[in-house]
Amino acid sequence: MASPNLKIFYIALIFVAAIGAGAIVYARGSGKSEIRTAAPIPAGSDTATPAGYVMGSASAPVEVEEFADFECPACQQFAVLTLPYVRDRLVQTGQVRWRFRDFPLKQHTKTLFAHEAAACAGEQGKFWEMHDQLYFNQNKWVEAGNSARVIRDYAKSLGLDMGKYDACYESQRYQGQIMANFRLGDSRGVNSTPTLVIGSMLIPGSLTYDSVKTLIQHAAAAKASKS
Repeated sequence: MASPNLKIFYIALIFVAAIGAGAIVYARGSGKSEIRTAAPIPAGSDTATPAGYVMGSASAPVEVEEFADFECPACQQFAVLTLPYVRDRLVQTGQVRWRFRDFPLKQHTKTLFAHEAAACAGEQGKFWEMHDQLYFNQNKWVEAGNSARVIRDYAKSLGLDMGKYDACYESQRYQGQIMANFRLGDSRGVNSTPTLVIGSMLIPGSLTYDSVKTLIQHAAAAKASKS
């Protein structure tokens, strides 16, 4: 028989699924939003190696993985409307550790420019700052004739060493890492962006802060009940 905490957790998941069903989901497949079970990370495979980009304490009771595409409108919605509250109220208070993973959708012709730029900014400790620039200004660089040039201006505004940034960007040395993150998501059943992985659960859609908070709190309670 499931413990009371686990029962509460599953009730919370049903609640969030109802919310997520109405959320914007930019998918490769049917576009349906539903909570599913995430396949475990394949042991010993090359898809298990990419670290992604992390914020928050390693001692946080819950880790959330976000698979996202920088050109995805639903990802922009989540990054602009929800993630700032998650950072301030859950990450900075030690309740959750957040891990961003690249999941560039093939129908987005400009997204790799952005994922590579974010990785190069990450070399200089500014991944999350570039992440914000790309999402808050998504329409500008997506619609620009020269997206790479517009994105380069964001790098400059962040105070990056532009010589190092340009060398990194031109080398395309992070394409392998980006696609390794994509393969990892694909192997675990991710088929839309954004998708959150909390424990063994895949939760697609641009969720509200309250929905994310509910999932995290009940995941923490379920974990505590097992310890």
